[in-house]
Amino acid sequence: MNTPTASRPRARDLGIPFDGEPGPLNAVTDVAGVEVGHTTIIDGDGPLVVGRGPVRTGVTVIFPRGRGGVMAPCFAGYHGLNPWGELTGIARLEAQGLMGGPLATTSSMSVGLVRDTIARWLSQGHDNERMMALMGQSIRVVGETHDGHLNDIVGQHITKEHIIDALEGARGGPVAEGSVGGGTGMTAYEFKAGIGTASRVVAAGPGRWTLGVIVQANHGLRDDFTIAGVRVGRELGGGWKRSESGSIIGTAITDAPLLSTQLKRIAQRVGLGVARTGAIGRNNSGDMFVALSTANPEAWADTEGLRRAEFLHDAHIDPLFEAAVQAAEEAVINSIIASPAMTGIDGNTSPELPHDAVIEVLGRFNRHNVSTT
Repeated sequence: MNTPTASRPRARDLGIPFDGEPGPLNAVTDVAGVEVGHTTIIDGDGPLVVGRGPVRTGVTVIFPRGRGGVMAPCFAGYHGLNPWGELTGIARLEAQGLMGGPLATTSSMSVGLVRDTIARWLSQGHDNERMMALMGQSIRVVGETHDGHLNDIVGQHITKEHIIDALEGARGGPVAEGSVGGGTGMTAYEFKAGIGTASRVVAAGPGRWTLGVIVQANHGLRDDFTIAGVRVGRELGGGWKRSESGSIIGTAITDAPLLSTQLKRIAQRVGLGVARTGAIGRNNSGDMFVALSTANPEAWADTEGLRRAEFLHDAHIDPLFEAAVQAAEEAVINSIIASPAMTGIDGNTSPELPHDAVIEVLGRFNRHNVSTT
């Protein structure tokens, strides 16, 4: 279920400074209609026994228009910064510039089951003809990051019931972050990480718009880790990985009316925001980003006559570029701040980012908002 973890602070609670104006929740659900659901699976301790555990995994689903608008496509764009991973449905998304249905993130070995279960969930109660019409509107976009450091990944412990629970438990409102859902077994910059989100509200052209980002973070080396422009990871030291072997999936959703070509450019800026946290996009890191607009819900309502859509002129898009960079940066930091240490298979541990030490480092570089702590 999508319940916030009240006991864990977020980045701003520690006085970490960020640019831009966040929405009321500082989450992707600040975009009207967006719903997020998690199923978190934590079971067992001790040595790895394939098929039995220990288990540290899950699934996260995101409905851009909520479950009630699941089959209404959104204009969409994709950017693969270093697409060394799997994100299903991207060939069609790029060809059409559209995405309908939920987007999900999960463990690397469970992508197929998540995709197929979503298809089955969407098709419930429909005959073949109606299903063909529905699937003409829907693309099952499922991304993965590798949780094998903590989780019996080969055991594939995610079931259809887990996926359906995440789908049917999706809600608006505060979004649980850190070691939840698809982020349960993930590690970023050699600290425990997982799901993170943030949002920005900007004036652009004729209106004010909201843009939110949600990430599943499992990338980076400690020496790279950067917070508010400070190489915090280098200052803290203690890295334990010899090379990077992880990924990040990021999704930006906005209510600004944008076309697919513009959204592809928004997706690129999500990558720039991740880079602000220190990401290099090394060879073994799958860094893939999707951007969606919830505007123009009637543009694809039927096939008759001419279809019409409103969109912002490119002359007004820079504030949304800035929003994507800022929200992506903060979402990554939130994913780490919200995650307590976790021990998984064979005693492998992903340590917690030490909050007090981070505050001390940022203070030495005059990058700490003392009044907020």
